[in-house]
Amino acid sequence: MDSAVLLDLLGNENRRRILRLLSHKPCYVTEISEYLGVSPKAVIDHLRKLEDAGLIESHTDDRRRKYFHIARDVRLEVSVSRHGFGTKSAYPANPGLDIQGRCPHMRIDLDFPTTGSDDDVAPDDTSADIDTSAAADETSTDADASAAGDDTSTDVGASAANDAAPGDAPPDSDALGDLAVEFDRLRDLENELSLAQRWVHGRMTAVLDRLNDRLGVDADSRFYARLLAAVASTDGSRRAVLEAVNADPEAVEDGLERLAEADLLVREGGRWTIPGT
Repeated sequence: MDSAVLLDLLGNENRRRILRLLSHKPCYVTEISEYLGVSPKAVIDHLRKLEDAGLIESHTDDRRRKYFHIARDVRLEVSVSRHGFGTKSAYPANPGLDIQGRCPHMRIDLDFPTTGSDDDVAPDDTSADIDTSAAADETSTDADASAAGDDTSTDVGASAANDAAPGDAPPDSDALGDLAVEFDRLRDLENELSLAQRWVHGRMTAVLDRLNDRLGVDADSRFYARLLAAVASTDGSRRAVLEAVNADPEAVEDGLERLAEADLLVREGGRWTIPGT
């Protein structure tokens, strides 16, 4: 789902309240109307918009009463700072997502089961030890930077049993205990990841502030930071920098020249380098 669509939907307080209500249980129109204190007609309009976006669905019970429920799990990330505004597109929750090798800045050792389908739960040997060990220094502007900057190691592990189908015998207490422990550890992990994101946001702002001090307050510091990173992570050739930044070639050329004027880059033999590296 496009993040702009979701932001527009969530901009309405009543739609947010509807989603909050439906996150607890399926509801019918009259029930939602009484909860919100608005007319059924207004509720139907909100439900239609949420349904068109694919966030909710409906089903009819034996009494032909239509119930609405949340249809999918999505996540939206919004970042607002002095150096930019951005959103990451909403994406569906995926418990089977393979993140091995995709988070090079964290050590992740997962010990959760991998769900192939509703009827097939296979154990996985992968493991979660999330280590955000980048050290904070005096440039950090986030009050929580020192806490999040320390090595935080969360070992999260549990084995979950197959979902019990209706009519089956209830799951044994050990399986329920494992699921309860996994829930508790995942909740802790969620809180730690949120704290880490706040720390990264604070550090990013601090770095961009320092870069602005070198370039001037009118500079697009995030763009120049991308240029510097492209030079540092490639051979510094024009082609390599253009491919890494993936922006308008003229803007990239102008940016490199401005960085050179600020003594942040030098050109040597047709390649850009950062002084002192």
